Amino acid sequence: MGRIGNIVSRKNKQDSKKAGLFTKLGRYIMVAAREGGGDPEYNSSLMSAIEKAKAANMPNDNIDRAIKKGVGELDGAQFTQVHYEGYGPGGVAVLVECLTDNLNRTAGGVRSYFAKIGGNLGTNGCVSYLFDHAGVLVIDRDETMDEDEVMMLALDAGAEDFASEEDHFEIYTSVEEFGSVRDALKEEGFSFSMAELRYLPQNSVTLTSEEDLKNMQKLMDLIEEDDDVQNVYSNWDLA
Repeated sequence: MGRIGNIVSRKNKQDSKKAGLFTKLGRYIMVAAREGGGDPEYNSSLMSAIEKAKAANMPNDNIDRAIKKGVGELDGAQFTQVHYEGYGPGGVAVLVECLTDNLNRTAGGVRSYFAKIGGNLGTNGCVSYLFDHAGVLVIDRDETMDEDEVMMLALDAGAEDFASEEDHFEIYTSVEEFGSVRDALKEEGFSFSMAELRYLPQNSVTLTSEEDLKNMQKLMDLIEEDDDVQNVYSNWDLA
């Protein structure tokens, strides 16, 4: 069983309803370009950001404009990456990735979301040790794909793990090998419905209380709707 089956399902629902999705993606591209240069061939973070934007049907003009802002060819706000960590209902660990041009605004917002459902915003490191930082590649499967062949190609390219699900393959890599594995599979003709670095929970927490379930869903919705939030990870077992 793959480690992100629920994530794939939830991500599709999130992307269709997220307010300001293109704004979030534009910030992601800007920061990647600022930190590693505007050429995706030599900047794996930018390549991942662009692929994520294209998967969300972000127009090419928006992508190009974000890159130019990132490298300073166009005026734009300076965004800072910041993480917040805390606990939700039932002790669920929550890790929030943000890109912001106003740290006070973002910190205040995230803190208020946890407070509204009786959770706790903690210090850096309080829950991040419960997650693995890894590269994730998802290939939507079709009848022409041979599972063993895809698995061997991925492992030979440097992947650390492989999982086969009913409608897709999940490929896991180290952070360092993510770009090379992605590029090797692209050369073999594969395309990805997800190709990004993510935090994967080492273990999951199942909520049984109706109130905890309701509050956890509310917390996730509040965080995801914040324009400053890029990603939110938890060890909540959605099943």
